[in-house]
Amino acid sequence: MKPKACLVVGMGRGLGLSVARRFGQEGYRLGLIARSAASLENYAGALELDGCAVQTFPADVARTPQLISAIREAEKALGSIEVLVYNAYAAQGRRASELSREALEQTLQVNLYGALLAAQLVIPGMLSRRQGTLLFTGDGLALNPQPDQAALSIGKAALRALVGALSKELYHEGIHAATVTIAGPIRRNTPFDPDLIAEKFWELHTQPPGRWKTEVVYQG
Repeated sequence: MKPKACLVVGMGRGLGLSVARRFGQEGYRLGLIARSAASLENYAGALELDGCAVQTFPADVARTPQLISAIREAEKALGSIEVLVYNAYAAQGRRASELSREALEQTLQVNLYGALLAAQLVIPGMLSRRQGTLLFTGDGLALNPQPDQAALSIGKAALRALVGALSKELYHEGIHAATVTIAGPIRRNTPFDPDLIAEKFWELHTQPPGRWKTEVVYQG
């Protein structure tokens, strides 16, 4: 029997690396998706030094064909995806009164549409096994929008609503959908250290059925 697989979409050197490492430490095979192939190789090398089994799949989550191809390749290489972690985000430093429709749409491609597509691609396999976890990186902006981050505030609020809908839809199918809403800036060696936040992803995944939470608000 193959070890279970965890796919991290929107891999980065902060939270993405910490979450991947946390699941890798538990014996999960890791699939990493990000735009830069070179960066992915660096992340994979760091995780392999920690004893993790890793494969990389370069893709821009804002480009639908690339994301579909990467996730399909990951499923072929890793087998059934037990855990999907969607960690990608895009921001526009503009106020709502100045935010163009086009600029907002560009961020929603990453903050919302990519998350929906990634979930839709792995859900059928999870339904067939009646088991799986969908985890999404949220932001305190969804709860407390800020004027200079209007696009990200809108995107994270919409993502939070999406996860809530997925949770109610899939609960009785054995699939746990949840958000870790991070109410502060992620920085190492602070209460918002990514390793501390990664533990919340693991805790959500390992909650027993009947005690599933849809959201953890991490406040440091």
